[in-house]
Amino acid sequence: MLIRIDHAAATPLADQIAAGVRGAVIRGEVGPGDRLPSARALAESVDVNLHTVLRAYAALRDEGLIDLRRGRGAVIRAEFDSGATALHESAREFVRRARNLGLDTAHMLDLIKETSTQ
Repeated sequence: MLIRIDHAAATPLADQIAAGVRGAVIRGEVGPGDRLPSARALAESVDVNLHTVLRAYAALRDEGLIDLRRGRGAVIRAEFDSGATALHESAREFVRRARNLGLDTAHMLDLIKETSTQ
């Protein structure tokens, strides 16, 4: 699992780390029962303070994505709903509506790129 953060971005570093873990789960890079890197190891690898990673892990725990256990570290929960199903459904709805409006794939991709930079 590779987590990338942008130290110059307006998004807080802990939020970027949490988003990186969520993305890894949705992409299937990590799954139920998998251990995340220790907070110390992750902090060193992305060059942030240990407490920043702990804040990200606490947020992920609070939303039910991970369990934090002394001695075991951070572990992906089996029963977590990553939202991937809802995201796929939203994507299908977007494509359906765009097709109904006569957009082809290239125009849909342009729209997504334009929207993602706003």
